[in-house]
Amino acid sequence: MKLNLKFLQFFDFILFFCVAALVTFGILFIYSSGINSDGENVSSEYVKQIIWGGSGMLMMLGVSLLDYRRFNRYIPQIFAAACAVLIFTKFFGRYVNGARSWLGIGPFGIQPSEFTKVVFILFLAWYLDKTKKTQDQRKRFIISLFIMFIPMGLILAQPDLGTSLVYFPIFLAMTFIAGIPVRYILFIFLGGMMTITFTVLPIWESQIAHHSVIFIRVLTNTTLRLILIFATGSIGVLSMLGMFFYRHNKYFYWISYFAAIFCGALIFSYFAGKVLKEYQVMRLIVFIDPYADPRGAGWNIIQSKTAIGSGNLLGRGYLQGTQSHYRFLPEQSTDFIFSILSEELGFVGCMAVFALYFLIFMRTIFIIKNASNTFGLMIASGVLGMFVFHFLVNVGMVMGIMPITGIPLLFLSYGGSSLWTAMICVGLLMSVSSRKFGF
Repeated sequence: MKLNLKFLQFFDFILFFCVAALVTFGILFIYSSGINSDGENVSSEYVKQIIWGGSGMLMMLGVSLLDYRRFNRYIPQIFAAACAVLIFTKFFGRYVNGARSWLGIGPFGIQPSEFTKVVFILFLAWYLDKTKKTQDQRKRFIISLFIMFIPMGLILAQPDLGTSLVYFPIFLAMTFIAGIPVRYILFIFLGGMMTITFTVLPIWESQIAHHSVIFIRVLTNTTLRLILIFATGSIGVLSMLGMFFYRHNKYFYWISYFAAIFCGALIFSYFAGKVLKEYQVMRLIVFIDPYADPRGAGWNIIQSKTAIGSGNLLGRGYLQGTQSHYRFLPEQSTDFIFSILSEELGFVGCMAVFALYFLIFMRTIFIIKNASNTFGLMIASGVLGMFVFHFLVNVGMVMGIMPITGIPLLFLSYGGSSLWTAMICVGLLMSVSSRKFGF
């Protein structure tokens, strides 16, 4: 009885009710997505989501009762096991949507890369906590980067670009909160953004602009690209030599810093352009201009924006949406669940959902500020990075302001693996929060 009372005293009811409300919204609109134009339910996805939601709630409560600090001794072994499962999945997994990323028997399957997010958060939190006083920041950052690239690379090999991208904001959030110098974090962030830009520009020139642009010619001509790589690389090397002979002159440091970013982006964007599959290239094209292929790759974005726009202030009413019931929205119970919600509940319904996510984010920030130790602080910051990224990318994707990546809207989108992963993360947040009070 004392344990129960103490648990209830420190139980995070705000997180619980926000998550329960979002999962309920998800089940309702997954049900709506299964209604056809004749008003008949042609899908049982909502039944599975109810089962996953109920079992996920039990997982969340179970993890919240565990003391997260006891995971410390087992985390390296768990991380190694998770990476081994990703390798196994690469060779023996089931193909779904062009990626060998699922394991299962018969109709039942799980996506190991989703659960590896939790393991990655725990392992990186363990490492950052362990090295906070024993290593210099540069070495700490490089090893953290290596830790990220292990699962990220294995997931890219499946290949599952969307899921692999989630590890990046988790890494940025955790290293920033861990006190890694901002210039190191910005080096990776700016390098990533510049690589994406250099990858997209040649596609824009050939598929959208349909005419040659002088400054993009460097990116489309291999010889010119090599000359520019050699030039920026030489500038970087000379600047590092300047740093060696003139230690107090910081200009050399920053010249080499930006030269390395620029040179690296030129190199990685070249390889990115070679390895991108046709459907991924088309996703980039229709992100820039959906009407470049309105009946093909641009169809999803156009129909999603139509659904959101038709919702107006109060929406068409629950089960009254036309875009989903007439099957204009592909992947409508997963990637585009927010489009259905927007059409049927309108702007008011969207704001209600946004408010629930905002409360989760603010509650997580509160837990970060009040964590009793660095390990808990790191866990909460990693979960926040994951939640915010999923929300921004998915909502931005359905509104046409972000490329289509196949990233689900946590708690709402159909899918057991992503839902269980999100609820385990909420359980970890609750565990970190309650241990502040000695529970």
